[in-house]
Amino acid sequence: MPYRRLDYLDALRGLAIVWMTAYHLCFDLNHFGYLQQDFYADPFWTWQRTAIVTLFLFTAGLGQSLAVDRHQTWARFWRRWFQVAGAALLVSAGSYAMYPESFIYFGVLHGLAVMLVIVRLTAGWGRWLWLLGSAAVALKFMASGTHALWPGLDFLNHKTLNWLGLVSRKPVTEDYVPLFPWLGVVWWGMAAGNWLLRTRPQWLAPQARSALSAISMLAGLGRWSLSYYLLHQPVLLGFLMGLSALKQGQQFLP
Repeated sequence: MPYRRLDYLDALRGLAIVWMTAYHLCFDLNHFGYLQQDFYADPFWTWQRTAIVTLFLFTAGLGQSLAVDRHQTWARFWRRWFQVAGAALLVSAGSYAMYPESFIYFGVLHGLAVMLVIVRLTAGWGRWLWLLGSAAVALKFMASGTHALWPGLDFLNHKTLNWLGLVSRKPVTEDYVPLFPWLGVVWWGMAAGNWLLRTRPQWLAPQARSALSAISMLAGLGRWSLSYYLLHQPVLLGFLMGLSALKQGQQFLP
């Protein structure tokens, strides 16, 4: 039978991509005035963003667990890493052109580039990864109280250090995925992958062509997650800009 990549893992990425696209479409509609929503404070939107980023980063950790199990070389790791880091720079440049006052300087791809190196270096730490992940998440929630006790820690809010995530206030930026707590999610993903490989290896084995078309479609998207991530916003924004220009042009039609 014709075996492909790991459809179930790719489908998880694909699910995150579809959800992200729907979220960004609503965000862009809000930007152009077609919606009136508070994407920065309304829990309906902020929790969706948290869930989407969690799914992306958890699958990244799962992927690293499989890569290590398959003895991926450092050379191949760095080739993929430079793709992610280069894409992060493109996101910064593009967001600066559109939102110069709140451009993305440490978003999901920037954070992922740093986290991938850390997770790869700690890949052999076994069950300690669960504890490390929990500690990374806990540090984020402890930060606000710690700042209240020691105001001198305000320097952690500065742009040169706020990428760590140990802040008392969220920086002004369109996408912010700091090291803490999100490194914990990637560590949990790797720990979960290690557990599955040890106890449920069939769940991560290469799958034959799925009988479910939805799984196959999501898996197809998941295989091109980085390219899709870079292209989907320019396409959405271009479409809405064209729609706005068309509407303005119609005002001058006889």
